[in-house]
Formats: sequence, C-alpha cells, structure tokens
Amino acid sequence: MTASFVPNMTTRHEGISVLGEGHRRSWDGVLVELWEAEGAEGARAEYVSEHPRLFVLLDQSGGEFEMLLAPDRRTMPRRHAPRQISFIPAGVPLWSRVSRTTYVRHLDLHFDMEALRRRLVEHFDPQPFEAPRLMFTDERLMTFANLIAAECQEPQAFHQLYGDSLTTALFIDFLRSTQRLGRKRPALAPWQLRRVTDYIEANCLKGIRLEELAELVGLSPSYFSHAFKATTGIPPHQWQTDMRLKRAQGLLLGTDMSLTEVAAATGFYDQAHFTRMFRQHLGATPAAWRRDRRS
Repeated sequence: MTASFVPNMTTRHEGISVLGEGHRRSWDGVLVELWEAEGAEGARAEYVSEHPRLFVLLDQSGGEFEMLLAPDRRTMPRRHAPRQISFIPAGVPLWSRVSRTTYVRHLDLHFDMEALRRRLVEHFDPQPFEAPRLMFTDERLMTFANLIAAECQEPQAFHQLYGDSLTTALFIDFLRSTQRLGRKRPALAPWQLRRVTDYIEANCLKGIRLEELAELVGLSPSYFSHAFKATTGIPPHQWQTDMRLKRAQGLLLGTDMSLTEVAAATGFYDQAHFTRMFRQHLGATPAAWRRDRRS
C-alpha cells in the first residue's frame, strides 16, 4: 500500500459503542478494518469517506440494523442482514440506525483507487465504483471477505503477499460481480422466501429435506435450490446452520449450559462439530465468544 494512503472518514454517531480495539491491516491498495460494535435502541450514525469502501456485515444479533442514503426517516430504509455487502462510493454519505439493542461484527475495506489503478492498468474499470450498492449478496466475495477477516485478526500474520493476494482477488471479483448480478437468475417471490425462512427457523433443530422446502412454495427441488441461493446468496442448508448458531448464541449468553449441552440442544453432531462451525462463521470459538461477551 502506498504510504500516503490514510482513509479520511468523517463519523458522527449516537448510542453506538465499539467493543474492543478492533483490528486493522494495510495491504497494497487496500486498508482493512475489522470491528465489533453494539448499538443501543435508537442509535444512529452518519459516515462519509473520501475513499470508496466495502462494508461487509459478518455477524449480527439482537435488533434490526438499517441503512439508508438520506437522513430523512421517511426515506425507506433497508435492513442489513449478515453476509450482505454494501458498497459506498467516495464522498457519498451513508446513514444507519438501530431499532433495538444490536450487536454487529463487520469488515470495512477502504480502496486507494490510484494505487489499484496503477496495479491493474487495462483491467481497471471505474464504472462499478460510481454508484452505491446496498445490501447485495455474493458468495465469492463473502469467501474472500471471511479469509481477509481471519487474516486481519491473526496476531502473527502470514507473509505480506498473502494479504495482498486476498485483497486484490476481492477487488477484481467486485469488478466482475456487476456482470454476475446483471445476469438473470431465478429468484423467489417475497412470500415464498418468507414462508421458507419461517419454516427453517421453526424447524432448524431437526433435519430438513430440500424436498420439504420446495414443496412449501410449489417448486421442484432443483429450481428451488437455485432460486433460494440467487435470492439470499447462500444455499438452504447454510441458512439452517445460521439459525442453529443464533440459537446457540442465545444459550451461550443466557444459560450456564456446557458447550456439549449447547451443541446437543442446537442440532450439531457433537461439540467438535459445533465449535468448528461456530468459529468458521463467527470468527471465534464458542468458549471465547461467551467469555468475551460476559466480561
């Protein structure tokens, strides 16, 4: 990264508390920040940066986290969900607000456009960086974001080239994502998505067959599987895993159950499976996650 690249972002917020000191790493053309925060009921914030950035919501629990491109409360907000990505161009203000106490863990990637332009030369296309894109899903981008988040919080990072490669791959894939999003793909109607997700949430502790979900909305299993992923960015079984992990978070905070008991109560094979899935999705082991929040 060029030494002169220091993102200048103006932030105003009320009722938002940063948990811990966060993690920050700089690679060639990209500054990465990993944060955990809690917003009290009615919390709000305004952000504007002189550099374009990607905001990746890795995890959320509690109330609703809303984003909007105007401060007027009459403007229709959009509710941010975990594993959704938002792109905010340079100089574009962004407002957020919280309906009730909400925990979020998110990744911010600030881009030094001149540095990246020099590196990519003829492959650089500025058009995708001119308009905001709020709350979209892209599985490939999320794969890179999770790897970058894991590397960002490592006390002893791998070689500098590893981070450079990850951030460059994410940047290039973001350029390609505009083409992927432009392709027509099957999608579920709002009522279909609501019926399916409500069913998964109510039955997440048991095995759910793909055929069951497809039958709920009158689709073939194959078509439904593609439509669900096109709509949410993840396959149905991953949505069910997320529901189980949310149940597990509640038990870890609200009870003194052992990890083995929590694993059994939330439908995981055993404690090892539970720990592996929890760390993969939340960036920490269940024991560390519980200890940090209770302390």
